[in-house]
Amino acid sequence: MKISFVIPAYNEQDFIGPCLESVMRELGTIECDAEVIVVNNASTDATRERALAVPGVRVVDEPQKGLVRAREAGYLASSGELIANIDSDTRLPEGWLTTVLETFRQDPDLAALSGPLIYYDMSRAGRAMVRLFYFVGYLVSAVSKRVTGKGAMVQGGNFILRRAVLDQIGGYDTSIEFYGEDTDVARRVSEVGRVRWTFALPIYSSARRMKGEGIVVTGLRYALNYVWVVLRGRPLTKDYKDIRPGSD
Repeated sequence: MKISFVIPAYNEQDFIGPCLESVMRELGTIECDAEVIVVNNASTDATRERALAVPGVRVVDEPQKGLVRAREAGYLASSGELIANIDSDTRLPEGWLTTVLETFRQDPDLAALSGPLIYYDMSRAGRAMVRLFYFVGYLVSAVSKRVTGKGAMVQGGNFILRRAVLDQIGGYDTSIEFYGEDTDVARRVSEVGRVRWTFALPIYSSARRMKGEGIVVTGLRYALNYVWVVLRGRPLTKDYKDIRPGSD
């Protein structure tokens, strides 16, 4: 079972190195067929060069800026049965890859798997608030699924899709700019297959967005867009703030 890592990267020269190091470390712990694709998404810094400096990494250029467009470009360039979507500021913990492969092997009908982010550069109190947010989100999605038949939870930057299912739903919705993109994937995948959320699959990530916008504001934006996508099929928020160096 081949796994393709797809990593969108816009002006991520300071983060892409540690991200790729963590991926390569995990690949070195288990024998599996894998490919690592970095999608250089209109970067104006040294992101492309630093990604290419890592042996075994392939860079795909997507000149039109946008997270979902980058995910789509990586998906189209990949060949794995499983597509692991992680962000360029994330770092895989030990055992992440083993958990993913074993979970999909044990459950041939599983369409998507996802887990939480752990913000390595956030205060202890901040991390506690984020954990609470995840628990509430998980409960809301479970209740929504039971009551309305709609609802599934996926964390952008830490989710794995079975390629056949992504093919079936027509790939990613590139009309979505940022907020709600993960919920849109979860919603559409859940209509044709099973989406599983597990707290046993965490991944480390930078808290720079929450630091830049505030935990409460960021949480509310994610929550509102989750509800809008589940109930209305489209995100509420179209605009988003760039937090990377070199952003407009």
